Amino acid sequence: MNINIKVYLHAKETNFYQYGSFSVVNSHFKKEPDWTAAIAAYEWIQQIKINFAASEDFRIDQVVYNDDNDITDLVKKVRPNKTSPSHLEKGLLLILND
Repeated sequence: MNINIKVYLHAKETNFYQYGSFSVVNSHFKKEPDWTAAIAAYEWIQQIKINFAASEDFRIDQVVYNDDNDITDLVKKVRPNKTSPSHLEKGLLLILND
């Protein structure tokens, strides 16, 4: 299944917007749609940070999936699970740190 994600970010004193469609595991999405979308968005944001050599002022301003589901706060809580590889196809491999 695919979801559409919009991210509004800030880096190098500039606000910018990215939009993309991402594949997620259907059973995970049905069980926890917001959390599944947050993990996909988090992984994409990490790629954006690497590709654009994010600066110290990098921040996530807003993350929305499927047009109107704001998951900004969830994405900011996602952390990598250090004991598992980071592949969405193998399941929810990122954990939430409170």
